[in-house]
Amino acid sequence: MTAAKPCDPFLPYGGRGHRDPRPDQPALAVERLRTRYAGAAGWTLVDVSLRIAAGARVALVGPNGAGKSTLLKTIAGLIPVAAGRVRIYGNSIGACHHRLTYLPQRSELDWQFPCTVADLVMTGRYVHMGWLRWPRRADRERVAEALRRLEIAPLADRRIGDLSGGQQQRALLARALAQEACLFLLDEPLNGLDESTRDLLDDVLSAHTRAGGCVLAATHDLGRLAESFDSAVFLRDGQIENQFALRSEGEFRYPPRHFHGRVES
Repeated sequence: MTAAKPCDPFLPYGGRGHRDPRPDQPALAVERLRTRYAGAAGWTLVDVSLRIAAGARVALVGPNGAGKSTLLKTIAGLIPVAAGRVRIYGNSIGACHHRLTYLPQRSELDWQFPCTVADLVMTGRYVHMGWLRWPRRADRERVAEALRRLEIAPLADRRIGDLSGGQQQRALLARALAQEACLFLLDEPLNGLDESTRDLLDDVLSAHTRAGGCVLAATHDLGRLAESFDSAVFLRDGQIENQFALRSEGEFRYPPRHFHGRVES
């Protein structure tokens, strides 16, 4: 994905600067990953290996408790890696965190926090600004463009607690666009949305990957699987059980018939 060459922010988060993507490396490479939650008796993820090229939209599917959210959080650096390796554009977790954005399920966020939609979207710029810096003109322009792209510019000054579910999801994706991240990690981004919002999010994510970005999204929405993604990864009991393409020579095709019955919990 073409983006301006990053500059180290003033007082960067975690004391880390920004590393550029390494040439000829995939957007995401996970090798024999194992992880578990603190206090858990067994592994939550077991020997998970996954490689995703830039420009791909990949669905992460499986029953509740399969480890989808855990995998996304581990890649995002929110859960420590117990064994194995994760590389993002050839760099270790955290080394190019400006290139990655993680959008959790809406239910995990405090929507009563007293901030506006524009404030929420501006948080996507913090990774570039670092600590103790006010937004610059370029930051405000990125936020305005993201709000426009998600068709929520009229809601910029509205409190996030007053938004509908679809508007909340649009605001979260606008935050990712404002960050200018390349790798999007999305947890149930289409859950409970109306058709118009789903269509808009599909359009935005499709444009993102056409520009060279990458999307890995956990989803239960199998009805739009082949429409919204290029390939799917089926996860069960913390392990990858199957992977398959959803497109063949530019044409959509649905996954094997048995797949549909195995995803539901």
